Formats: sequence, structure tokens, C-alpha cells
Amino acid sequence: MAGATGPKRQDTRKFFENLSGAGKSIAVLTSGGDAQGMNGAVRAVVRMGIYVGAKVYFIHEGYQGMVDGGDYIKEATWESVSSVLQVGGTVIGSARCKEFRTHEGRLKAAHNLVQRGITYLCVIGGDGSLTGANLFREEWSGLLNELIEQGLIDEEAARCHSKLHIVGMVGSIDNDFCGTDMTIGTDSALHRIIEVVDAIMTTAQSHQRTFVLEVMGRHCGYLALVSALACGADWVFIPEMPPEDGWEDNMCQKLSESRSRGSRLNIIIVAEGAIDRQGQHISSDLVKKLVVSHLGFDTRVTILGHVQRGGTPSAFDRILASRMGVEAVLALLEASTDTPACVVSLVGNQAVRLPLMECVQMTQEVQKAMDEKKFDEAVRLRGRSFENNLSTYRLLASQTARSELQNSSFNVAVMNVGAPAAGMNAAVRSAVRVGITEGLKMFAVNDGFEGFYKGQIKEIKWGDVGGWTGQGGSLLGTKRTLPAKHLDEIAEQMRIHNITALLVIGGFEAFESLLELYEARANYKEFCIPMCILPATISNNVPGTDHSLGADTSLNAIVETCDRIKQSASGTKRRVFIIETMGGYCGYLASVGGLAAGADTVYIYEEPFDIRDLQANVEHLTQKMKTSIQRGLVLRNENCNENFTTDFIYQLYSEEGRGVFDCRKNILGHMQQGGAPSPFDRNFGTKVAAKAVQWITRTLKESYKEGRVFTNSEDTACLLGMRRRAMVFQPVAQLREETDFVHRIPKEQWWLKLRPLMKILAKYKTSYDVSDAGQLEHVTRVRPKESDTSAAI
Repeated sequence: MAGATGPKRQDTRKFFENLSGAGKSIAVLTSGGDAQGMNGAVRAVVRMGIYVGAKVYFIHEGYQGMVDGGDYIKEATWESVSSVLQVGGTVIGSARCKEFRTHEGRLKAAHNLVQRGITYLCVIGGDGSLTGANLFREEWSGLLNELIEQGLIDEEAARCHSKLHIVGMVGSIDNDFCGTDMTIGTDSALHRIIEVVDAIMTTAQSHQRTFVLEVMGRHCGYLALVSALACGADWVFIPEMPPEDGWEDNMCQKLSESRSRGSRLNIIIVAEGAIDRQGQHISSDLVKKLVVSHLGFDTRVTILGHVQRGGTPSAFDRILASRMGVEAVLALLEASTDTPACVVSLVGNQAVRLPLMECVQMTQEVQKAMDEKKFDEAVRLRGRSFENNLSTYRLLASQTARSELQNSSFNVAVMNVGAPAAGMNAAVRSAVRVGITEGLKMFAVNDGFEGFYKGQIKEIKWGDVGGWTGQGGSLLGTKRTLPAKHLDEIAEQMRIHNITALLVIGGFEAFESLLELYEARANYKEFCIPMCILPATISNNVPGTDHSLGADTSLNAIVETCDRIKQSASGTKRRVFIIETMGGYCGYLASVGGLAAGADTVYIYEEPFDIRDLQANVEHLTQKMKTSIQRGLVLRNENCNENFTTDFIYQLYSEEGRGVFDCRKNILGHMQQGGAPSPFDRNFGTKVAAKAVQWITRTLKESYKEGRVFTNSEDTACLLGMRRRAMVFQPVAQLREETDFVHRIPKEQWWLKLRPLMKILAKYKTSYDVSDAGQLEHVTRVRPKESDTSAAI
């Protein structure tokens, strides 16, 4: 960005502070089924709208409120969306509205909007709600003409409100909307399902039971498929891909084989809309009767129902909703008369804008394909993420018969390096099972490189990793020891066990370790083998990837604790909490946790601060205490500044805030590393490990010459990371240039772009570069080959 292009780049950059909302009125409504995270989106729209100088209105009870008018349409204030971020459902209400489907209903709605000067509409709902909004927009000028004819508005009012601008956000737990990787509420619904599955597994194991779980998803199997992946279910039924004819016998055989291998339980997941190849409904009761009559297993049915819609939103949904809400306001401010209605959505970890009707048409095509029994087509239309989930599930679901395996002489070692991170075990399980399916012999190394040089290496079989997905920490054991001092012993162990490839799952130490092994290739032929790292660390500080395994679980732990602390502060009033998070020098957990928890300030190493900044933050909180929101939340990354420690900041705030607010501090510590992995981390770990092992298999075949494996090219020592929208294998040698080794962080970090959002939502004046936003894209049917945008699950 430097050099000759500098000034030019400066000219083309777009800053949101140049976009004004003065004189504009924005209304926000939630419609259709509720979803956790909708409140985060409402909060972001309201605060961003007020921030840019627009008037913002709540429309209560969805389209019904728009039709009824009166007190249902109320002006929102900054404080009116305080404390809603952690609340599930929608605080402004949602209702199905038959009247809005009629022309008379839409005429009333138009009149109510014109009376209040509203021409910008932000709709949060499913495809039905968004289709309705688009129809309303298309009819707008006709509706205004009718209102003039009826004498309800004059020509001047019609001229001032001649265009209605609409932006949609998809709030739906089913994740059934094409064009977006994740809809608001999906991740939280998965949290509810996985909490239940984890609880059921313990009782099922005690009694050797089979459990049939019915989850939501009348037309979309996303929740069923991902929860099956995340808990290692034995069988899953989804509407997009009905089982082959004769599935009854196949399923019972699979359950029976699982028991004969020593498993004490079976889990079967059924989407409520599951069908067979003839289009007949497959109910959870039908599945139960089958298992009982064929196998005689003690079987129970659990229907999760509306539990999935309830509860507090996950960290992911809060961040998604906040980003989408801000993006929606930007899209409205930039809308011109010929801009089509758009939805703001997420692809990979990037916010994008897509034409609303293109997305709706594609979503309807999925249903059409299912009705016509074109099931492969339906899966393809659901998008790359859905396809990957399905293929990974199939890969892991059943052990291929021994005779079918292409028995090879390749031995692959799997190990954990660095600090424990949730999701490591899911990745190991997936790697082992995919490896066995690919015909590899898999070896487990205990306790990282320390265990490696001591010879703690043994073959690991399919059954050894059963039930690992939901376990936190690292079952293989992990150490921070680097290999450099023990290269001779490690090479010796590689010879003894004939290790022909290495998969390392870990954090920054794993990256350093692989660099050391890569550099030692000149002296040790044993290291001239395919080597791959899967980044797994709660700090999310590994170069070459936007997301590391374990960070999502850690964020949820931080956010859950912050919610409790905020509740305590709200009770006592006029209290500020200072919370210290982990992360080394990387401010990811503090910044993104701050955005998800609704923090006032976050101190991180990457954004230097001085005593004047601390003073300004205290002043900002003093002003806040004069409003109705009498509490504060400040997050501090553990290494953000060696002199401004948590104690120092606590003492400074206590002194400067004396008489206005009191302070408390809380160091979260190792609870951020523990706990059961979140659905995101289970699924992400499962999918990246499967992808890595498939890469290892390909690379082994390419580098097998004259009876042995030998490769010393830099592209055979790789890190598999998520970059923007794609999963990519990057040589560790090339990533060296992108790394600050002193502070153990990448030189460039994508999430720093989210920091201005947090400041805006906490009412700080700030600059925000929105050059990335604003391009309306088109829905692509098939994304580029490597673009598995599964970071969004």
C-alpha cells in the first residue's frame, strides 16, 4: 500500500464519516420466526443510524405493526437498545401478518411510513419477510398515487418520499437462505442442540441406549447435518438428501456394527422435514419403531422443539448481527434511486451485499429441486458450505470395509503442540478416520515434540477416537517444547516408526516447530516428507489464517462471563468492571469479545494507547453514568502494555471516577482454555482435518519415488488456513515474512477492521474505512473450487 500507489489509494478510500444520515429516517423491523441475535442486529442499526445523524424508528410486531401504525411505530433512542445484545428472540416483537399480504394492508403501511417521513427500511427476517419487503418496494410509487387520490397525502409528500429503499438481513435458525454462509441465529441454535446432545450422551452411555433426536428444519437439513457432524452421530436424515432405498436395513446394520465395536450408545438425528426417496415423511417415531423391531435396542425419542430458538445468542451470532446491522445502514446511506433491494450477508468472514431477489429465487430453486426429486441439485444449490458438510459427514460416518481399503505403506503421525484449545480432539478424530479411509496407517504422538523424541508414538485405530468430538482440551496431551534441540532423537523416532507424513495441530509453537523441521531438511532426510499444520489456539495469533481452532469456544466463555458481570453491574448501578483476557500480544479475544459483549473500551497491544487515552475513556464513562445506562465494561488484553497493567488501570479508574462510579476487576485466566468445544470449533476442526489429510494423501502419492517418500519443496510444508473466503494451503517458509516473531503475531490482522465498529456502538467518535464495503455482488451458483467458506461453519 506504500510507495507510488500511496496518494492514489488515499483518494479512493471511502470513510463512513463522510456519509451523512441527516434528514433521513430509517425504520427497523423483525418479521417471521424469531432467531437469537436479532436484537444485536436491531441494536447495531439503531446506534449506527443515530450515530450518522438519521432518525431511527422501531416498528413493533413486524409487518402487523407497520399496517396498524400508531404506537407500533416509535422513535428509538441510543439507550433504548441498551442491554439487548445478550437477549435471545426479538425485543421489538415479530408476528405473521396476513393483512400485509393484501393490497389494502400495504396501502395502510405506506401511509403510516409517509406520515413519519420513513423511506429507508431495514427488514430482519426469513425469505418470506424479505420477498414481502421487495414487493412493497416495487409497488411503492403506485401506493403513493393511490394515497394522493384518496386525499390522504399531498403531492409534495409523495415527491419527498418518492423512493423506498430496502436492505434485508436474514434472521433464521434454519440457515436456509442462499447466498449467505450463516444466517443470524443458526450458530446459537446449534449451541442449544449440542448442549442437549452432550447431556443425552451421558445418560445414553449409562443405559446403553439409542437416542433419536428431532431437530428443526422443515425444508432445510443444515441444523441436523451440522449437529450430526459436531457430535459424531451414527445416522442423520435431512430433506435435501433422502437415504437410498433399503435404508432401514443399512441403518440397523450400522448401529449394530457400532455396538459390536464396543460403543455403548447410538445417536440418530432427524430433521423435522426428513423424507425418503418417494417423498414420504420420515418421523422420529418411525425411526424408533424400526430400531426397536429390528434390533431390540432400548430406544428413546427427544424432540427439541422451540428450545432451539431460545436462550442467549452465541458470540458468533452477536458479532454477525452487529456487523450486518452496521453494513445494512451503510448500504441504506449509499442507496441510489436505481439500487435494487439488497441483503447484507456473510461469505467466509467478509460482509457482502447481494441482490435480494437473486437470493430469494435461488432459495426457492432448492425447494423446487427437492419437489422434483433432483436431490443432488438441491444440495449443490444450498452452496459450497452445505456440500462440504455433507461430504465430510459421509467420509466419517462409516468405516470402509477392510477389503476396500487401498492398503498403503504410508504412516502418518498426528500430534498436538502448544497450549490446549477446544476442537483439537475433533480434529484428531477426523484426521484419524479420514486417514484410515484413505488407506493410511495413523499414529498418535502424545505430549507434543517432547513425547515424540521420547518415543511416545503408537498406532491409533478407528475405534480409539470414538466420542472425541465433544471433548475439550487435548486428549493426546500437548506441550510447548520446540523440536530444534532434539532433532536427532526425533529423526531417529521417525526412522523407527517409518513416519512418512506429519500433521501438527496447534498454535504459534506448531508454526515455529514446522519451520524448524523445514529448515532442518537439508541435514535430515527424515523431515523431507509432507508436513501440515492446522492452527489451533484460543489466541488466534497464527499467521496465514483468519480463524484458529479454539478461538470461538474461548470467545463464548469470555462473553458468557461478561454477561454475568454486566448483570451484576446493572444491579449495583454506577459500576465499571475491568476484565483481563488472554491472548499473549494478540488482541483478538479482547477486541472481538468486546464487540460481542458490548464493551465500552478495549485495550490491546496492536493499537498503542497513552495516559491521555485512559483519561478520555474515564471521561466517556463519567458522561455515560449521567444516562440511564449506569454501568461500564472495559476489556484489557493481558500484554497490551507492560506499564498500564490491569491493576494500574483499575486504580486509575477508581481514583478518577471517585464519586461518580466505583470499579471492580476480574482476571478471566484459564477458564478461557477449558470447556466443551463450541459447535463451530467441532465442525471447523472436523472439516479442516479432513481437508488436510486428503492433501497429505495426494502429496504422499506425488512424492513417492523408488520405494520411498522424499520431498523437499517448500509447498510440502504447509499451513492450512482460512483466508477471507477460501481455505488455502500456504508454505510455512513464505509465511515467515508475514510474522512478527518477537510478539508472536501476524503483521497484518483482519479483525482490526472490526475495532471501529465496537467504538461506534459504544458511542465513541472514530474513523472507519469502508472501502471494502458497498460493492453489490451477484449470487454465484458454484464458488471457486477451493472456496470452502466453512469458517462460517
